[in-house]
Amino acid sequence: MASAVYLITGIQAAGKSTVAQALAERLPRSAHVRGDVFRRFVVRGRAEMSADPSPEALAQLRLRYSLAAATADAYAESGFTAVLQDVVLGDFLPWLADLVVTRPLYVVVLAPRPEAVVAREAGRDKDAYTEFTVSELDTVLRESTPRIGFWLDTSELTVEQTVDRILAEAEPLTN
Repeated sequence: MASAVYLITGIQAAGKSTVAQALAERLPRSAHVRGDVFRRFVVRGRAEMSADPSPEALAQLRLRYSLAAATADAYAESGFTAVLQDVVLGDFLPWLADLVVTRPLYVVVLAPRPEAVVAREAGRDKDAYTEFTVSELDTVLRESTPRIGFWLDTSELTVEQTVDRILAEAEPLTN
């Protein structure tokens, strides 16, 4: 059975969850793996990420990504296309891509302009920006995240247009 993994990332409020769900709904046999659930599984002792993360926060982030990659691979091994979605920035992006065993692996980076993210965040019920500002995370995305995969400015795109572009233009990683 043909299967694959799509890794969808971007900063908070970039549209990852919505796009990942819409992409999964377009595929014939798919699973949406929400990486953040692995963070929320920690009941006591959770160390949150910050601009200056503790060693424990970094260890828990690596654990979260490892669990998400293993889950995506397990779905793919069972014949599903896994759409793994999480905030994965900086050197963690190639690190997580290397953890995913399944091929083909598509890495998709949603990169709307900061002002589009601010507008999206204002329209949400939750407040994702308590530890960071949109500008700070956007800078990490654009200046510190290796340019692997398909980067897409979704500022002016609908969810459907974004999924269309992913399906038409994303190329699998070649490693």
